[in-house]
Amino acid sequence: MGTSGFISGLLDTISNRGRALFERGKGPAGLGPNGRPDFGPLVEALLSGRGEASGVARARRILELWTAASDDGKRDFLLLLARVYGPRLDRLDAAIDAYQANPGPSTISALSRAAEPRRQEVLRRLNLAPGGISCLVEMRRFLLTIRAQDPTLPALDEDFIHLFSSWFNRGFLVLKKIDWSTPANVLERIIRYEAVHQIHGWDELRRRLAPPDRRLYAFFHPQLVDDPLIFVEVALEPAIPGTIQDVLAEKREPIDPARATTAVFYSISNCQEGLKGISFGNFLIKQVVEELRHDLPQIDTFVTLSPIPGFARWLDARRHAGDGERGQDGAAVDPAAFPTAAERDVLQALDRPDWTLSHETAIAVNAVLLRGAAHYFLKARTADGRVIDPVARFHLGNGARLERVNALGDRSMNGMRQSHGLMVNYLYRLEDIEANHEALVTRGEVVAAPAVQLLLAPASSSEELSGGSVGERLRRLSRRRKVAAEE
Repeated sequence: MGTSGFISGLLDTISNRGRALFERGKGPAGLGPNGRPDFGPLVEALLSGRGEASGVARARRILELWTAASDDGKRDFLLLLARVYGPRLDRLDAAIDAYQANPGPSTISALSRAAEPRRQEVLRRLNLAPGGISCLVEMRRFLLTIRAQDPTLPALDEDFIHLFSSWFNRGFLVLKKIDWSTPANVLERIIRYEAVHQIHGWDELRRRLAPPDRRLYAFFHPQLVDDPLIFVEVALEPAIPGTIQDVLAEKREPIDPARATTAVFYSISNCQEGLKGISFGNFLIKQVVEELRHDLPQIDTFVTLSPIPGFARWLDARRHAGDGERGQDGAAVDPAAFPTAAERDVLQALDRPDWTLSHETAIAVNAVLLRGAAHYFLKARTADGRVIDPVARFHLGNGARLERVNALGDRSMNGMRQSHGLMVNYLYRLEDIEANHEALVTRGEVVAAPAVQLLLAPASSSEELSGGSVGERLRRLSRRRKVAAEE
């Protein structure tokens, strides 16, 4: 039996003994006269109790009742925590007065303790029950679905985030390599949790795990040993790929990992909705990079092949906003910036689902889409000044460089719907990560490859975006990109 199994068994023993004592002492059963959960007495007993065994038993009883409750019962419990178990205001006022009278380490410490909501201690004690952490993650998932229904619930959500940030600290997480020999219950969860490129059954999962040039790594928590928190899928390639079709091709020929020079992170999936907002991805990518550098020292390029989930929605708003109107990003639309009148005409083809079938139309539309993507990443911002795209915020915030935008990189239905097929490569160059991160955080600057910067230049006329001149424009752009890349 492993350490986590031993601890789990020990907690079960304590809980069972505590339950026997609890029941003999006729403690609150947690059910009201109508048979519905009455959490109030149990929470009070949980907070006032001092015995380890009885405390674990009470925590277990609360979690059992909560799990079995209807959605209304679950909501009642969360509202009870949010409304009743905040800081004791009389103690907080006294601590503030004491600090103002005598500022110092002791009064600061007392003020900090008085300001802590009592519900944080409730959650800590619930975490001691067997399976407590799993139930609390599910509790927070449910909280997110009702968070907007009551003004007190966001504060409770902040308490969950505060505690989860400690309980799921990087120091507690375990990185595991997932392969075809991994237990089936874990592999089933990988299929279910894949959020970027759906896995259609066991045969497709095997194609992502079994070949020697494919890797999958996941973070686990000691109390959730068979349930991954986040995982990343990696393709070992001889060069940076531009399409997910090439990476996931059913008939592709695997390469010898010793010939690979590029590691491609093509899918990162968060598995637990209840842990939304708790950052694991940056730690995961950096540790996987170290693992790969150790195992395959010849790999010197680490990139993503990432979706652009908000691009089509942003582009649609830009296309249909008139002079002086505001786009999705809240900024006034300047037709001279993007799109120009000629580009608007070309983008009308997007209203036809078959626009990719015409070679010339596809070339013209993709020329405009690439320039639009450059504006989307480098110029467009949310009302509070952030990069619009959530995937971009993640990778750029981790210190990656915006390396390349790829036309028709994802021809799947989802890829065409969310980004008209565009995908993007983010480059992780370890020696530049800190500087790239600082540029974004301190100056709001997205560090991008010269080839991406060149995409900002507008076409001078509609002739450049139609007929034979389009091909020439793209060939000229391709030459620019090549020169820029060599620089």
